[in-house]
Amino acid sequence: MRIANLAGRAALITETGAVDVATASGGRFGPEPHALYAQWAQFRAWAATADPSAAQPYDPALLGAPTPTPVQVLAIGLNYREHAAESGLAVPEGMPPVFTKFVSSLSGPYTTVTLPPGKVDWEVELAVVIGTTATRVAEADAWDHIAGFTIAQDISERALQLSGPAPQFSLGKSHRGFCPLGPWLVTLDEIADPSALRLTSTVDGETVQDGNTRDMIFSVPTLIARLSEVVTLYPGDLILSGTPSGVGMGRNPQRFLAPGETLVSTIEGIGTLEQRFVAQA
Repeated sequence: MRIANLAGRAALITETGAVDVATASGGRFGPEPHALYAQWAQFRAWAATADPSAAQPYDPALLGAPTPTPVQVLAIGLNYREHAAESGLAVPEGMPPVFTKFVSSLSGPYTTVTLPPGKVDWEVELAVVIGTTATRVAEADAWDHIAGFTIAQDISERALQLSGPAPQFSLGKSHRGFCPLGPWLVTLDEIADPSALRLTSTVDGETVQDGNTRDMIFSVPTLIARLSEVVTLYPGDLILSGTPSGVGMGRNPQRFLAPGETLVSTIEGIGTLEQRFVAQA
């Protein structure tokens, strides 16, 4: 099942188009995409019976973030060994680095992003959307708390991120448009093996990242278990599970995004994001 935010309204995506959830359910579920996560079990049961013939063609440019107003965005650092190595940092043990991207950085999958001054980098990530409140969840039960997966780009301005005396990870990663999501949420039943998904980034057609979720240091269930020991995860919350190697800061020479360039992020079984970058006026 694929659930999208289409022009601010919840929609089921089928092979032939989009089914408006509020209309097709006769108002049982409202139009707001985020509200579905608070009724996730009931919504899933209804959606399994929805009539796909109600689907209508849609404009992909109208797709927004599939979870547009999460209570929390938890982002994981250094969750791939080769990325830790290219960053010149030790592989984490026990608990990975955790930071946030502020909600105002969220956007849809196909966007134009204004480049702030500095060094703007790319990080494709598998993003987990929570479907059921999770507090002190065991790893074995973690899958039961997941609504599905989407793609995230953890776009990062490195100069601010690494400025001192203490690093500004959250601010450096939270410029407007710095967390595109989408193109939709894909439920677990549609993904054969979430622990073996290829994820790539290209800049103007050149592949800069090519990794696989099998190389994660901390698996998705482990992340949910360890995060939920400290915080309560709420329906609609977002976990960015880390990026593989190939980021601009880790290249020699370093490479950062420039006006006019296009960044395409892909995860097999989910889809693609596409961001075009423009200079700040």
